[in-house]
Amino acid sequence: MSTQARPPALYSAAFRFILRRFDPETAHHLGAAVIRVCGWPVVGDIVRSVCAPRRDVSVNALGLHFDTPFGLAAGFDKDARYMRGLANLGFGHVEVGTLTAIPQPGNPRPRLFRLVADYALINRMGFNNGGAASAVSRLEKIRRWKHRTVIGVNIGKSRVVEVENALDDYVTSAKLIAHLADYVAVNVSSPNTPGLRGLQEIDQLRPLLSAVKDAVGATPLLVKIAPDLSDAEITKVTKLAVDLGLAGIIATNTTLSRDGLATPASAVESIGAGGLSGRPLKQRAIEVLSVIVKDAPEGFAVISVGGVETPDDVRLRLEAGATLVQGYSAFVYWGPGWARQINRGLSA
Repeated sequence: MSTQARPPALYSAAFRFILRRFDPETAHHLGAAVIRVCGWPVVGDIVRSVCAPRRDVSVNALGLHFDTPFGLAAGFDKDARYMRGLANLGFGHVEVGTLTAIPQPGNPRPRLFRLVADYALINRMGFNNGGAASAVSRLEKIRRWKHRTVIGVNIGKSRVVEVENALDDYVTSAKLIAHLADYVAVNVSSPNTPGLRGLQEIDQLRPLLSAVKDAVGATPLLVKIAPDLSDAEITKVTKLAVDLGLAGIIATNTTLSRDGLATPASAVESIGAGGLSGRPLKQRAIEVLSVIVKDAPEGFAVISVGGVETPDDVRLRLEAGATLVQGYSAFVYWGPGWARQINRGLSA
């Protein structure tokens, strides 16, 4: 593994000798079961007290109060099933999804792969989820919880819907969940749904975001973009988001790039298509953040995600102009105490 920052020794040993023996998606479900236990009464109270920041590191953004600027990116809790446990583990917000208007199984397995030498993942999940309508009852319950984290809901295009009909598809999802979300994120940047990334082109993105903004009403709306856009394209999207009155941008999604990996090229090639996330995305995510911040007015939220592992990573993004920071891939490599470690580091 890399000589950079390393996970806690105990979890590292468990990962090396136990979890790595499981298919990554199977291991994900095993981890999710543990997280569900962290949401149980009494157990949850103990976990929450252990994982909370020791000092005030809270942030006010999007008209909301975040106990910590660090949250969990979309992709882990696709159907809002683990929110209580994730909140107790110390995430200041959790982005549910990606949800689609039409339920879908996603791409065939295997569709999630570890690049252990790079602390990275490749996924081609394909927005597997039970549909926006099925998540409504769970989101309603979550909003009534006493100790809940901020809820973001990420929406995407249903695979069976043609790109030219994407606007109505997104609006359907938005209308179902907007009143239950603290913010809504429009995902036009996953590489695993055919034609989706083309929606980032300004002539297609403008009517889409405008329609979804009308659908969500007063709920803050953000757009999630790809790291593979050029700096000029990122600037255009930023100016469009500001012009339309969006609350912010989430930067970035996974990348199609395979440059600079420690994993042998033959192994990477054998995995095939999919979006790369984790440590290799760190530098590009920081670059994209700097491009957005140059054109972002005061109060415009920029959520930085990509290659975030340590308290220093979070601190660097905040100092570079990020409003909030998200992670996901490092959860696999750093274990259930990851958010706690970041919160304690920020508190220090």
